[in-house]
Parts: sequence; structure tokens; C-alpha cells
Amino acid sequence: MMEVILARPRGFCAGVKRAINIVSNALELHGAPVYVLHEIVHNTHVINGLTANGAVFVEQLEEVPAGSVAIFSAHGVSRAVMERAKELGLRTIDATCPLVAQVHRRVIALNKKNYDVLVIGHKGHPEVEGTCGHADGAVQVVSSPEEVEKLTVRDPAKVGCVTQTTLSVDDTAEILAAIRRRFPGIAEPERTDICFATTNRQKAVRRLAEKVELVLVVGSKNSSNSNRLREVARSQGIPAYLIDDAKEIDLTWLGHAQRLGVTAGASAPEHLVAETTSWLRRHGAVSVSEMDGEEENVAFQLPDLRV
Repeated sequence: MMEVILARPRGFCAGVKRAINIVSNALELHGAPVYVLHEIVHNTHVINGLTANGAVFVEQLEEVPAGSVAIFSAHGVSRAVMERAKELGLRTIDATCPLVAQVHRRVIALNKKNYDVLVIGHKGHPEVEGTCGHADGAVQVVSSPEEVEKLTVRDPAKVGCVTQTTLSVDDTAEILAAIRRRFPGIAEPERTDICFATTNRQKAVRRLAEKVELVLVVGSKNSSNSNRLREVARSQGIPAYLIDDAKEIDLTWLGHAQRLGVTAGASAPEHLVAETTSWLRRHGAVSVSEMDGEEENVAFQLPDLRV
């Protein structure tokens, strides 16, 4: 007798919905193909669906024919990339999540005050690279408390920090504590840059882990926020697995679990959760229920797509 409990909230956040709508609407307005620099969001199924509709995903702007529509992903890009797109004669649409764009503005503001900026995040992640690419002055990426101890800055009294929006709340708290110890006068935002959707989903998984014996996180392997959800569950002592879809579930994971939790990363469509619960019903689940959780009513406006 297995019971399945769904986390709430889960799945698409406002920034992801906005980015997907930008690509879909641009295809309707301009016709196929439209080109997207990097994955618009980190989810295999979303990318495959948009590709089928005529989106072409590229890793370099030079792959885009002159005069074509080019869309920047929700993770954001550097100012150098924006300038290069102009040089190449591309018609650009910026799908950067508004919350990521807010972090970019903060980096610029701190540099204008001659502050060194610390970007808390994962080195090499597109969002972090885009954020660093908006700096006009000193900027460094820190990924652990240990790295904080090795930092060299020009003036310890003039250091500010920003955060990748999809990080683990707990891990970020540890890094921030190390930064505050090292730089007591650190200029930091009033509230963390980790977005509300990331925070809400991590809180929900923490609560879910108290009720279940196993957690499945629906999300792609390169999705930062999905990986963080798996880590949160495991930090509570609960086995957790990241799956792109139901086909990746290994029946041996379930064992004799009687209560199983399911959540989804912010870039994972809800239909993948439905397919997962259907699979679980076929393999012994007798009920599927949803826990109470935070209501998310945020919606972001689309930019002007007439380029």
C-alpha cells in the first residue's frame, strides 16, 4: 500500500513561464525559425517541445544568420554578448528572468560605488557568467565557505555581494556567514537574491521530507534548482532521486516505501509530474494527494517582441 504526496508549490515558476511564452509568442509573431542562445530554461522536455515548434538553440551567436531573431535565455547574458549580437546584426529579445536582471543591476550599482563584488554561486553556470558579465569593476565568484577565507580584495571595507537565484538556502546561509565574519561591513541585499520560487520549493521539500520515506524530484540533470531540491531532501535524511521523467524511475528505489513524495524543479512542466504519478499508480500507489503550501500568484510581463 503506497501513498504518494505531492509537494506544493512545485514546477514552473513565473520566470520560466515568461521565458517559454517569449519563445512561443516570438515563433507565432515572426515565424520559424527563431534562435535561442543556450537553453531557454534547463529542461530537456521543454527544449524538445520548442525545437519541434521551430526554435533553434545555439551555443554561439555566430551560429545565428544575420537579421534573424535571437533570444537570450532566462539565465541572462553578459553585456559583451548583447553588444556582440548588435555587431552581428541580430534582432534580439531578452528573456532574462526579471529577478536575475535585478541582480545584474545590483552588481552595476556596487561597482559604481567602487565596491568589490562577490557573486555567491556555481562557477560556470550560465546565470553566474551572465551576472559577472555586468560588472564594471572587481568581481569574484565564491562557491563555498572555504573559498571565502582565500579571497583577496582591494579594500575589506568596500565589499558587496549578490547571489545566484537558484541556490540552496542552507548552503548560501553558510557562505554568507563566512563572508560576514571575514568582511563585517559587507554590503548585502535586505533579503537574499535567491528567488521566492526557489525558496518556496525548498521549504516545501523540507516539509515533504518529514512525511515520506522517499522523494522523487522531476527535473533535468543540468537544472540547478532541481538539484538543490534533491539535496534538501537528502539533507533531511531521506533518499531522493532526480528524474527527467517517469521512464527514469528505478523500481528498486521504491523498496517497501509506504509514503513517497514527488516534487518538480522550477523548469519542469506539470505534465511530467502527472506522468510520474500515473507510473506510480501502475506500480502500487493507491492514493495521490497534495500537501498544503505557499500560493504563488506572481506573473511577469512579456517584453515587446516586435524587433
